[in-house]
Formats: sequence, structure tokens, C-alpha cells
Amino acid sequence: MLHVMVQTKHNVFEVACPDCGAMLKIDGATGLVVSHTPAPRKRTFEDLETAAKAMREQDERTESIFRQSVDAEKNKADLLEKKFAEALRKAKDAPEGKPLREFDLD
Repeated sequence: MLHVMVQTKHNVFEVACPDCGAMLKIDGATGLVVSHTPAPRKRTFEDLETAAKAMREQDERTESIFRQSVDAEKNKADLLEKKFAEALRKAKDAPEGKPLREFDLD
């Protein structure tokens, strides 16, 4: 829903977008946007102290994720070795010969 704020004698309407707050100038005769003024940007942080704290927290999260990935890489060789040993054991326990297929039984 658009709210008409000002109508000039040139049949150009100034409209505020209810979603983002931008100001649009619309030609009444053609219905086309003549100009667009974006809404003022909201500040992410109130002050520099808060922004610096958020950056430090982000750095700590990044470092934690990196440490977790390094630990996972260290254990990766052991995990792959265990998986290989299990697959080798299953292969030895499996019966020898060609596996039977369903249509071979017909």
C-alpha cells in the first residue's frame, strides 16, 4: 500500500514505500517512476565500542571454526584407515564368485 504525500500541478506524485521507506516520484499520466530517493541507511552499531566488540567476537568464532577443522584433518587419516579395515574385513567375509543378480535367477 503506497501513501500519497504530495501532488504537484505537473501531475507528479511523491510516494513513500511502506516496506523500505524510499521516496518515489511517479508521473501520474504515465505511471512511470520519475526519480527514486533511497531510504537512509540504518546504523548497524550504535558506537565504535560495540562495533569493535562484534569484530572481536567474529574473530574468535572464526578461530574456533579453524581449530575444529584442523582437528578434523588430524583425525581424518585414522578414520579413513578404520573404514578401510572394516571394508577389507567385509570383503574377506563375503562369498567368493560372481554376485547373483535377480534376472540371473529367472
